[in-house]
Amino acid sequence: MDLNKIKVRRSFIFTPGLNPEMFPKALASGADMVCIELEDGIALKDKDEARKNTINSLKTLEIKNDVELVVRVNCQRTKPGLLDLEAFISSKLNVKALMLPKVKTPDEVSFIDDLLTDCKLDTDLHVIMETNEALENIYDIAHASKRIVALYFGGVDMAAELRVPNSYENLIYARSKLVHAGASVGVDVIDVPYLDLEDMDGMKKEAELVRNLGFTGKGSIHPKQINILNEVFTPSKEEIIKAKKIVDQFNASDTGLVVIDGKLIEKPVLREMKRRILVAEKINQ
Repeated sequence: MDLNKIKVRRSFIFTPGLNPEMFPKALASGADMVCIELEDGIALKDKDEARKNTINSLKTLEIKNDVELVVRVNCQRTKPGLLDLEAFISSKLNVKALMLPKVKTPDEVSFIDDLLTDCKLDTDLHVIMETNEALENIYDIAHASKRIVALYFGGVDMAAELRVPNSYENLIYARSKLVHAGASVGVDVIDVPYLDLEDMDGMKKEAELVRNLGFTGKGSIHPKQINILNEVFTPSKEEIIKAKKIVDQFNASDTGLVVIDGKLIEKPVLREMKRRILVAEKINQ
């Protein structure tokens, strides 16, 4: 885990690339991440205009330090996706992060990594798992590029691919595989947005379930969901106190394990404790 790459990623919200006048509102929504949408939310006939509007807007858009801006390009196996990549690389904008949808294999990610490296760009990658092939290959996909900073669960498409209703119970296996892959490289794992805006209690419950499964954040489809998500994925004061206690005792010890409050704690726990402390520090800056 690269501690320098750790950011607060409790929540994200999409904003359509076709309407750059909406970008500032999304950036002020309270979400930790704002994703400019060029893929599913944009009709095929509007792809070129959305791409052009987004690039033009990014030249002057003011972004607060505590918000991470990501651009979701079209699938890299399609013409709009290739045009997106070419346009951003040629724009002379150092786009901080790209979100890659419908990934199937590690080669797709390493190809884009090589492309960005060749153009001397330090762009991060956010990768969505939403296909059956990605479910099978997600561990290798996660290891395909050191640019990857977050993995996302595309639950709607995944449920369709698996031919099951989109419910938490039906997708536990898929979510768990994503958590396993993310943990293996120390990156954030972000859950799919909750689609029922009238069921805030249901959203909070699902957010808590995925947090307990190992997710570090969850998407939103409306600003009114964001405060709850930020609350669910913020480490509690008790968790931070415990994390600092564990880190301090390991620093004072010369062994690979310590006993805290009568419980044996081994060194692999240390990475997650450091992540919680850093996230808490960034939230309280």
